[in-house]
Amino acid sequence: MSHLQNILLDTLLGTKHVDSAALIKLQERSLCVASPGFSVMPSDVKTLVNGFAKNPLQTRRKGLYFKEKDYKCVRADDYSLYAKNENTGVVVVKTQLYLLVATYTEGMYPSVCVEATEKLGEFVSHCLSWFPMTVVHVTETQFRSART
Repeated sequence: MSHLQNILLDTLLGTKHVDSAALIKLQERSLCVASPGFSVMPSDVKTLVNGFAKNPLQTRRKGLYFKEKDYKCVRADDYSLYAKNENTGVVVVKTQLYLLVATYTEGMYPSVCVEATEKLGEFVSHCLSWFPMTVVHVTETQFRSART
């Protein structure tokens, strides 16, 4: 398991309010790493990248088709995209180099999913923008102290 995958598992899935997560390289439009069992197809990557590339207002109006489901967009701006489908949802945070994707399911708190994903997005922006080709090993304690 890669260090980036460990970061996703520890900081997002570890909250128990994120069902699955992935990190997508923006420039290459490719999947960098994902939680076990979470397959993000190239068409899904394209959908998410286009959600930011196009006018966010358009994404907000039309919604999002992700992982073979239609989602109603509840937030779309230059940095974040939140969408829901009944009791499930997807949270996408954009950094300079990556898209961080997290999903939640019924029984999970969307607000916890959003907060954890946004905080990890800040961390990824800060750390991985300095070392985009290097995988940084960070423990959960280091992550938590860096975000406060």
